[in-house]
Amino acid sequence: MRIVVLAGITAAASTAALALPAQAGIPTRDGRTAAECEYPADVLDLTDWKLTLPTGEDEDPTDITQPDLATFAAKPWFQADEDCGAVQFRAPVDGVTTGGSSYPRAELREMTDDGEDEASWSTTEGTHTLVVKEAFTALPNDKPHLVGAQIHGGDDDVTVFRLEGSKLYITDGDDTHHHLVTDDYELGTEFEAKFVARNGKIDAYYNGERETTISSDDDSNYFKAGAYTQANCENSDPCDGDNYGEVHISGIKVTHS
Repeated sequence: MRIVVLAGITAAASTAALALPAQAGIPTRDGRTAAECEYPADVLDLTDWKLTLPTGEDEDPTDITQPDLATFAAKPWFQADEDCGAVQFRAPVDGVTTGGSSYPRAELREMTDDGEDEASWSTTEGTHTLVVKEAFTALPNDKPHLVGAQIHGGDDDVTVFRLEGSKLYITDGDDTHHHLVTDDYELGTEFEAKFVARNGKIDAYYNGERETTISSDDDSNYFKAGAYTQANCENSDPCDGDNYGEVHISGIKVTHS
């Protein structure tokens, strides 16, 4: 049976998870009523992001850029929670994929200049930081694997937070099991994921604690966050929109210095 948090259970789990101390500096827009958060951009600052959805034509998924992203929602793939506390990202196993992947995604890609240009930075120059407050809320059948945040290079992912069942890993290139963060992650539990890239290395943090450091020498990097489902119709059944990976993000911040 597919691992999923049903609506009522998700609400309860999220309430418990939000007992996590608030992290200073992460932009969220809490305190709004449901009527005030019609769009995900009412919850998260999406100024310097673009969105890729698991919809569109084969190997040509839908991309939403600014300024359209500021007033965009696509239920159930990309929508604000009813309580305005987070944004739901959902990618079904039968979703459209990019040409470079066999897996679907509902995922943000880092941009610059108010969303006009694609970000690209070096791990050896400056300091580059991503902080995401998120919760994995559903996993696909048969292959319950899902990525929630990552640093991507020009051709491939560099390091990601990857959930496999109840095991949460930080990867190093193709080493998907480079570092085990926890082996008892419960769906709906919010946590803080953080990457800091500088001096040819990337430090990865979980709830403020450094978990691992990997080496990286690349000048074509950018951050991504959302639901990147690591399953498709070849390894997960049923092949339909009710079989999906899902992540809820309540805060996201990028800094470069």
